[in-house]
Amino acid sequence: MSTTDRTSSSDSTAPADRAPLDPARITFGLDTFGDVTVDLDGNPVTPAQVIRDIVAQGELADRVGIDHFSIGEHHRPDFAVSAPDIVLAGLATRTERITLGTAVTVLSSDDPIRVFERFSTLDALSEGRAEITVGRGSFTESFPLFGYSMQDYEMLFEEKLELFAALLPQEPVTWSGTHRPGLKDQLVHPRMERTLPTWVAVGGSPNSVIRTARHGLPLMLAIIGGPAERFTPFVDLFHDAVAQFGHDRLPVGVHSPGHVAEDDATAREQLAPHWIRNRTEIGRERGWPPAGMAEFDQEMHHGALVAGGVETVARKIAGTIRTLSIDRFDLKYASGPMPHEQLMRSIELYGTEVIPRVRELLAS
Repeated sequence: MSTTDRTSSSDSTAPADRAPLDPARITFGLDTFGDVTVDLDGNPVTPAQVIRDIVAQGELADRVGIDHFSIGEHHRPDFAVSAPDIVLAGLATRTERITLGTAVTVLSSDDPIRVFERFSTLDALSEGRAEITVGRGSFTESFPLFGYSMQDYEMLFEEKLELFAALLPQEPVTWSGTHRPGLKDQLVHPRMERTLPTWVAVGGSPNSVIRTARHGLPLMLAIIGGPAERFTPFVDLFHDAVAQFGHDRLPVGVHSPGHVAEDDATAREQLAPHWIRNRTEIGRERGWPPAGMAEFDQEMHHGALVAGGVETVARKIAGTIRTLSIDRFDLKYASGPMPHEQLMRSIELYGTEVIPRVRELLAS
């Protein structure tokens, strides 16, 4: 079935290959890329302090009942975290129930065996709360930094995901490829007490969706612009491909940026300058025009930006979950150099008020 032969997102009945919507099975997470922040007076905060602040944010997320906390990997001056597993290891000893993962691990420029070893160690420290989201990465600074050619962008991820997936059953692995030495009946240590939960991050490529299904791994869709319903064909394609590859149904998650405040006006006032700055700086590198309030308002009211007061955010998240019949929603709560205090309040509102309200809306 082609991606154009799908049930419209406006239809009242979901495709047959989607699971019935069960509010009890939906989980909710928080994602951060470790944006380098400013204080409440607008003064820059050091990357070291940002990392310490992220630990405090993760501790708060655990206390207010959020299910997942994930940290992204970047190698550039506007993001403080280049080694998310190290930050997660610190959180493992200071949290009790929340899962600790990445958003995302750039597998293409890392070694799958070393990645697996680090996360098996994290899983031991956290007593079974580690997870990982792997991807190619939307930023490419790690490729020249670690000696990889952008000409191999696709092949690096294809091969390394294949090897990483082969490690997950924790059985002797025999593997060969182009970009690293092969393995013969090799075990990797330390051995985990369970199978590592592994998601694959996808930005909207049909080939990436099918590759994820072929490996039998859950799909995490990065929805960073435009309405969520445009991803309906990819969700349906994933479920179709999973069935055709002979796997049981696999979960689908969504990652979207946003911010929660006391009301819509406050959220807009707090987030807009930081979102616009972040979007403009990244856009300059990629040849996009500068962002402004018109684009911000469009994304806030009609696009992927999940920002506002509790009721506004809850209704938008519930709508995304219904539209795509997803199993997990992760709010990327940091967008640009927003102060730590505002991020902490957003986390508190998300855990104590937004998530319960989303569950009410879904149940009704």
